[in-house]
Amino acid sequence: MSLQCPRCHSSQIASLKTALKITAVVGAVGGVARGVRAVLAGGQAGAIGGPIGITIGSVSAAILSGLAEGVRGCVLGAQFGETLDRHVFANNLCLLCNHRFNLPS
Repeated sequence: MSLQCPRCHSSQIASLKTALKITAVVGAVGGVARGVRAVLAGGQAGAIGGPIGITIGSVSAAILSGLAEGVRGCVLGAQFGETLDRHVFANNLCLLCNHRFNLPS
């Protein structure tokens, strides 16, 4: 099913997806911060191998946890942004008549 402009019924529609982009970035940054904070607050990563092992283990655990939580936050943010773009903001633009509209519920 392709989008059609409700005014001129053209199928030349551009979807701007502004909220999706913003919420995906915010979710990713928040996820990275959450993952790194959780590892650093735990302080138990890499307890084998003395001070060097603790340092390397903590840094690697913080990086991996930050990446995993960043991806998770990005996905959740993108889903939320897609819902906002779809039903709240008029982020679909007809390229023929310049009419902005959102999708019907």
